[in-house]
Order: sequence, then C-alpha cells, then structure tokens
Amino acid sequence: MSNFVFVLDTNKQPLSPIPPGQARRLLKMQQAAIYRRYPFTIILKYAVPNTGIEPHQLKIDPGSKTTGLAIMQGEKVVWGAELTHRGQQIKNDLESRHAIRRNRRNRKTRYRKPRFLNRSRSQGWLAPSLNSRVENILTWVNRITRYVSITGISQELVKFDLQSMQNPEISGKEYQQGELAGYEVREYLLEKWGRKCAYCGVENVPLEIEHIHPKSKGGSDRISNLTLACHDCNQKKGNKDVNDFLAKKPNVLSRILRQAKLTLIDAAAVNSTRWALFNKLKSTGLPVETGTGGRTKYNRVRLSIPKTHWLDAACVGIVDSLQILTSTPLLITAKGWGNRQMCTPNKYGFPVRHRTRCKTFFSFQTGDMVRAILPTGKFVGTHIGRLTVRESGVFEMRTPIGKVSPVRHKYCRSIHRNDGYMYAFSTNVQ
Repeated sequence: MSNFVFVLDTNKQPLSPIPPGQARRLLKMQQAAIYRRYPFTIILKYAVPNTGIEPHQLKIDPGSKTTGLAIMQGEKVVWGAELTHRGQQIKNDLESRHAIRRNRRNRKTRYRKPRFLNRSRSQGWLAPSLNSRVENILTWVNRITRYVSITGISQELVKFDLQSMQNPEISGKEYQQGELAGYEVREYLLEKWGRKCAYCGVENVPLEIEHIHPKSKGGSDRISNLTLACHDCNQKKGNKDVNDFLAKKPNVLSRILRQAKLTLIDAAAVNSTRWALFNKLKSTGLPVETGTGGRTKYNRVRLSIPKTHWLDAACVGIVDSLQILTSTPLLITAKGWGNRQMCTPNKYGFPVRHRTRCKTFFSFQTGDMVRAILPTGKFVGTHIGRLTVRESGVFEMRTPIGKVSPVRHKYCRSIHRNDGYMYAFSTNVQ
C-alpha cells in the first residue's frame, strides 16, 4: 500500500492525511486538485473547520548517509520516507576545488590569493558536508509541517562511544548492562559488515559476533577485531587464526583484513551532527523528544519489524505497538541546486568550456522531474526521472534504474519543478 496523501483545505491549512483511494475519489469528483507531487499533496476546493484533526508525530532516525522519516497517527504509520544525503559529494567537490587552486598557485599563474586571517568560524560551526545533513533534515521537517498537523517530533539521539568501540577495556561496561545489553556495538557491526557473514557471505540468517584474532591467542575486544559470522562459519573457525582459516581463500582474507581497519567515519558524522540537529528541531517550536539507538533496535526486534531506515524511524522512542499502513516509502535523494562555476576546468585546472548563463531551455531546467514518453530508440517507453537540460533540446534523464539518453524536449511533460531533490518510490513491499 502506498503512503497516505497529504491534504490541505482551500485556505492551505493542513488536515489529516487520507488513504490513496479516498484521495482518488476526491480528485475524480473534482472536489480537490493536485497541489504538489512530491510528497503527494491535494488541496480541497472548500474550507474545513479546524476541529477533529488528529495529532501526528514526526519521527526521525538520523544517519550519516540515509535518514529515515516516519509520520505516526497514534500507533499507525501513515507515511514514510528515506532521505539520502550528499555529504560525500560535497566533500569531494571541495577537495577538487582545493586541488585545482593549489595547482594554479604552484604554477605562478593568475589566481585568487588565499585568505587566511579574515575568516572566523561561528560557535557550533560544522563542516559543509556535515551541515548539509542537518539542513536536509530541517528542510523536510519544515515541508512536512506545512502539509500535516504535526504536534511533536521524535529524534534518535544516538551517541557512538568511539573510544570504547576501539578499546572497550578503557572504561566500565555498566552502560551496556540491563535489558538492552549489547545492542549498540552489535548494531554498529551489522552496518559495518553489510548484515552478512564475513566469511561465506550468507544473508538473512542469525549472525554471531566473532573475533578475527581469537581471544585465546591474545586477541582483544576492540571493534577492529570483531566481525560477524554465521553459526557454521563461527564453529568451523573456532580458535584458529584468520590467516590459517582462510589460507585457501586469499581474496576473502584480504577483504576482511582491509574492512576490519575501516575508520569510524559514519559514526563520527552522526556524533558531530546530533546536537546541532536537536537544537535546530527545537527552534521549530514543536516539542522534541529523544530516544537512544538501543531503544530503537529493541523496539524493532521485539515487534519483528524489518530493518529499513523509515521503519527504524517509526521505532524511535517509547513504542508499545505499531500498525504499518504503508509499505512504499518515498525515496528522496539530495541533489543540490547546481553550482555557480561558470568555467569548467579539466583535471589539471585549465579551462575547457564555459557555461551559459541561461538555465532554462524549452521551459525546462536541470533538476525538473518529468515524464517522458519515448516512441522509438533503445529506451522506448515511459520514463520518470530528473532532467539534465541542454541548449540543443536533446536532454538526459536520471531515473532510479539508470540514465536514459537521448530524451528530446517535445516528449517531456513536467510533473515537479526542481527543488534540489530527486524522488522515487521503493518497490520492496514489506
């Protein structure tokens, strides 16, 4: 079943979301019109008294790469979305710009001089790649509150203890004791190792925490020495050294040793932005409650709910039971608004082309979501995706399944103007 549909009255006041079937009937009877495609919102052609509107809770599961969003109507999950961030892309762009400028300075050619002493960072400053995550979430919180009567926000305020992850012996383990014992480290290992056995790659089976270098031979409990293994592989390995156990599988051995040394970059990103996000959410004026990552995992396992970002969001905080009324979350990918760079350089920093100042061609601009019906060619059929426009009128389109090109402007019909994001729907029914 699809997400519930957001509803506004004729005065643009938010009402309670309604099922898709009811929205179709209102549109067919011409009692409502489409107000927005993503998220799908209709506007009624009459006013509705502001009484009897049910309160809704917006729940957020922040992540380094993907953030889960869910709207709760009591214990009912009526809307879900997964917001994919572009922090790594921003980091790569900044590093590329830095390298090009440094290269130009070393060649003693014309350049903008570096500014070292005339910049100061405000209190609570975040790197652009981290700040984009916070701003993306805040953007969608503000959008949702315009279309739904949100009365409160729930945020997973998780904190990864990086020092204890690297060396659990450094302090006591009291914080892991009790009903939620072991959930924090196990959740981190599941993310790090892709939720499958490190040795045989099997998925969707119970996984056990396993020491790469056995404890009986001096191995520690550091997170870099822990992995996940299925029961059979764990029993076969026993207290063997990983080099002996995988002597006939050198490719698997090198992959495990390389992956075990991966940095805690995702955990550090969540730690760096959690309080900034919390303070931003408080500035909306809505009451904000918080929950731990262990509590989220406990609720999900207790209720036998599949592991997805948007369902994790629904499990944030104190949850007695859940009734999931939707199974198709909206997939949102941050794309940005483009850049102001008028001259495109090559990898050596030399200009190779100049961009036109005109951004609109044939009433389309880069970032618009369109429906294209292609009558001939390799990609014959109907496609929905995000455009990249050109002056010639022969465009490219990015869809959830890949790139579609060429797409001529006469076959395109706009369905959603550029707002910095790309949209799709999950095809996995839970």
